[in-house]
Formats: sequence, structure tokens, C-alpha cells
Amino acid sequence: MFTANPIPTDVEYSPPQKRHSDPKIAGLRRWVRPKLLAAPSEFDLASTADEEHRNTVIHRLQSLLQHNNVQIGQTEYEELEQGVIDDLLGFGAIESLVRDRSYSEIMVNGPDVIFAERKGKMEETEFIFDDEEHIQWTAQRIVRPLQREFNRRNPMVDARLPDGSRVHLIMPPSALQGTTITIRKFPEKALTWQDLVQYGSLTEDVADFLRACVIARLNIVVSGGTGSGKTTLLNVISNFIPDDERTLTIEDSAELQLSQRHVVSLETAAAVPGSDEGQLRIRDLVKGALRMRPDRIVVGEIRDGAALDMLQAMNTGHDGSLTTVHSNSPRDAVSRLETLAMMAGMDLPVLIVRSQIASAVNLIIQQARLKDGSRKITQITEVQGLEGENVILQNIFTYTTNGKPGFHPSHEGGGQLMANGLRPKFTERFSEYGIEIPPRLFIS
Repeated sequence: MFTANPIPTDVEYSPPQKRHSDPKIAGLRRWVRPKLLAAPSEFDLASTADEEHRNTVIHRLQSLLQHNNVQIGQTEYEELEQGVIDDLLGFGAIESLVRDRSYSEIMVNGPDVIFAERKGKMEETEFIFDDEEHIQWTAQRIVRPLQREFNRRNPMVDARLPDGSRVHLIMPPSALQGTTITIRKFPEKALTWQDLVQYGSLTEDVADFLRACVIARLNIVVSGGTGSGKTTLLNVISNFIPDDERTLTIEDSAELQLSQRHVVSLETAAAVPGSDEGQLRIRDLVKGALRMRPDRIVVGEIRDGAALDMLQAMNTGHDGSLTTVHSNSPRDAVSRLETLAMMAGMDLPVLIVRSQIASAVNLIIQQARLKDGSRKITQITEVQGLEGENVILQNIFTYTTNGKPGFHPSHEGGGQLMANGLRPKFTERFSEYGIEIPPRLFIS
């Protein structure tokens, strides 16, 4: 009989003590913010670490308070000064979270609830915004340098911070609790394959195998769920591309950090404010990239009909391409690519699209976030082709915690990628590039 430990139902969640601003100081901060700027964008490229800009803000604040005969105590002034500096030079209530590199994600769920992730664990923080206007002030500071609009006409925006962190914003009425800001931070120094080995995401042998796959110009799809580390892994394997090849990266918000010299980084663009002109989508950039003599095309994530353009590029001489797709298994990744390709509006039969996938994609790397919060490669799967109406997949490596690899990977921590005992068919391509992979690598 199945038994399980009962889930406690009498434990109430207790949020942390919040850092509420004094209503008087919050009101003053709201009043002085626009008055201290010569133009809304004056300090958009500044930061709280810039001493010259800090001194400018402080001088203007003191002059404004003196000119208007505002009387406040020293403690109140210090709170006001720091808040204004954070608002004008930083990111308001979340400035300290943005600067703290130990946090990997920050989630603003309206003014009163801000969560952050550290070492794979989510926790509610003590920080809050004063009100919806305060969040909007910070949101506009994020999107303005990128020449993007965030308003009722454009209520959902992708952006990035100056350090490359990815930002997603949604405003009311869609965001019921108030404007939401989700920030995905990246390490100051791009992770290397050695770092992933140290973290246990892969082994040195698997890293050598993936390097061989990239050099041998296999088309690779990194698959994974939200926050699983797809982009990090894509960045690592993209750095295996030889230095003498011309690489084009295409992203919604630029995140990839390739170390090679001959890299062209492209990013989507929103329409010119007030018109439908000037928009460039992933699909537009993929089509344009094909005219730029690329040796490699690296797409940050395929989310729409650009999947069909990417598949056609892979099938027409642009091998060695890399991308990611949002899915929970290699089999799901194939289905996801199929669905996305159908969104291109070409009205192609499903079997034709499936055939394109089977002939274009060589390898699927499944990335997952495990129960302990760690991010690991859980499957490395070969796409062997089409048999009848089905795409044939074969696991090469599977993440396991009991030393016995199977078709389904473990999602517990403390495991390791294990060979499944089958040598992939595409290893014949390795010899064409002078690469030797020891047979022991595929022995389970």
C-alpha cells in the first residue's frame, strides 16, 4: 500500500517585515523626482555607483528643499536622499537587489510583494515600492534607454538592464496586483564549460563530446523549462564555435556573451512609437541573417514562426546552427518545433514540417531545474530521422541518481550524466573534422 507523510495544513506563511517608507518622505520623494531632472532621460545611463552623478542629485535636492523651505529632520533627509538617488540613478525599491550579485532573479508582483531567488531558492523580500506610480517610474527608467514604449498601447515589454540582465514587464489591467517586473540576472563573468563541470551540470567527457558536436557543425537545440538554464548552456556551447567562423546571434534581448572576434549580435526592435514601422522580429532577423554570409546562426530562443525559417536554414547549407526552445523533454521539443513552424502561416502539411525537423536537427540537449534548485543537463538525445510519421529519437546520455541510466532522467540532485551504451550515428562526421572521440565515452 502507498503511504506518504501528511502535508501540514496548519502552518501559516508569514511574510517578512516590510520596509515601509514614512508617508511624508514617500510624498516628498514623489514630488522631487521629476523636478531634479533637466530631462526625463538625463540620468538614464547613470548608476548609483557614479559619484559625480550622486553629488549632482544631492546638490539639486538640497537646493530644491532650501528654495521651497521644506523642513525635515536629519534622519528623514537621509532616507529621502537615498530614496531619490535609488529612483534617479538606480531602480528604486529593488536597487539593492539588482546590485547584489547573489540574487539570480527578482520578481516584482505589484508594489507590496517582491520575491527574489538566491542559490535556486525563492524568498519574499522586505522591500516594497511606495505605490503603482513608483513602480511605473522604475519601469520607464528601464525601457527608455532602449527606445521602447511601456504604456497602454504597449502593455507588455521585453527589455534588459545595462548589465545584460533580462527584464519582462506587464502593466495593469492585465497585471491585476499592479505592474510586474521580472528580472533574470546573469553572472558578471560568463560561465565556461569548466564551471558547468564544477557545478555538476555535465562531465568533462560530455563537454568534450559537445565541443566535437559543435565543431563538426551539428544543428543543436537546447530544450528546457523556464529558469532551467537554457541560455547559459547555449552560451557555453556557442563558445565552442571556432574563432575563424562568422557567427550571427539573434535574440529578443541580447544576453549571449560569445568570446570569438567575428560575432555579429542582432536584437529585435519594437515599432517606432506612434506607428507600425520599424519593427524587427526574430523571424525578420533570421531571414536577414541568411543574407549576411553567416557560418553560424545562433538564435536565443525560438517562440514563433521563426522556427520554420530556422529549420529551412539548417536544411539549406547553414549547418552548425544553435537555438533553444521551451519544452520539458526532447520529445516535447520536437512537438514544440512542429507547432511553432506551423505558426509561420505557410499552410504546410504536418508531415512535411516533421520531415524538416527530422532532417534539420541533429541533437537535442535537455536542460532542467532539479528539485534541489540546481540546473543540470538531464538528457542528450540524437535525432535519427523519420520513420513513417514519427521522428526517431535516441538518448545518448541520461542524468541518473542510481547509476542505472534509463530512458527517463532523474530529477533528484546529486546524480550524473551517464552514457546509454549507444554510439550516435553522426559520429562519422567527427572524423571529417579530425576529431577523435574515445569509444569508452558511450559505454554505460
